[in-house]
Amino acid sequence: MKKAYMILWTLILLLISGCGRKSDQSNSLQIKGSDTMVNLGQAWAEAYMKLNPGMSIAVTGGGSGTGVSALINNTCDIAEVSREMKESEIKLAESKGIIPKKIVVALDGLAVVVNPANTISELTIDQLADIFTGKIKNWKELGGRDAKIVLLSREVNSGTHVYFKDHVLRHGKSDGQEEFTAEALLLSSSQAIADEVSQNHDAIGYYGMGYITAKEKALKVAKNKNTPAVAPTMDNVLSNAYPISRPLLMYTKGDPQGLVKNFIDYILSPAGQEIVKKLDFVPVKM
Repeated sequence: MKKAYMILWTLILLLISGCGRKSDQSNSLQIKGSDTMVNLGQAWAEAYMKLNPGMSIAVTGGGSGTGVSALINNTCDIAEVSREMKESEIKLAESKGIIPKKIVVALDGLAVVVNPANTISELTIDQLADIFTGKIKNWKELGGRDAKIVLLSREVNSGTHVYFKDHVLRHGKSDGQEEFTAEALLLSSSQAIADEVSQNHDAIGYYGMGYITAKEKALKVAKNKNTPAVAPTMDNVLSNAYPISRPLLMYTKGDPQGLVKNFIDYILSPAGQEIVKKLDFVPVKM
C-alpha cells in the first residue's frame, strides 16, 4: 500500500511539473539562426521583454542553416535567415507538415573589409570574385603592396557565406559553379572576421555592415569597371546602389500567430525598425 501511495504521489508531482513547463513555454519564444542577425534579434527581444515583463525570448546564432534546421525540426519558433530557404529545405519542411512563411524584417549590405593600413580602397565584383576563388593571390596585382592576400570567409553553414558565393563569386547565375578557394580561412562568426581583419594587414573578409567599426576599412564596391564604386551605407542599400545588398529574413511555421505574430508585429513597428537603424542595418519601413 505504501509503495502504491509513493507511485501515485510521484505521478502527481510529475503532472504538476509538466504543467509548469507547459505554462512557461506558453510565454516564451525560441529564435535561432543567422549570426549576422543575432545581435539584432537579441536587441529586439530585450526591448520587447521590457514592454512585456512576463515574456521570455531566447535568441541564439549558429548560422542560417542552423536556424532553418531548427525550424524544420520544430525546435524553434522563428528562424533568423540571411538568405532565402533552399527549395530542398522547403520541401523537407513541407514533408513534416511545416509551411515556411518568409518575412523581410530588415535590409543589409554585405561589407567587404580590409585592415585600415591597406592602401586599397575600392574593388569591382569581378576583382572580388577573382580574389575569393584564388585567381588573384597578391595585393600587388591590385595596386597594393607585395604581400599574399589572406582570405577570410564565413563557414559554409552561414547564410552570409551562401549569399556572397551566389552573388559575388557566381555573379548571381543560378547555374554558376564557382567556389571559394581552399586557401580561404572559414571563420565561425562575423565578429571573428572583424577581429582578424583588425590585426592582420593583409586580410580581407566580408560580413553584414552592422559589424563595421573603425578597426576595419569597408571597401567601396563597383558592379563592374565601368560603374562607380559605392560604399556600404544605409542610403546606398536603400537605393540599391550598393551591389552586394540583401534582405534579412525571418521564417515562421505558417502564417505568424499568437506570440510569434505579436513579436514580429513589434519588429515591423516604428520602434522595432528604429532598433534596426541603431544597429547600423537598414529598416524596411522608414
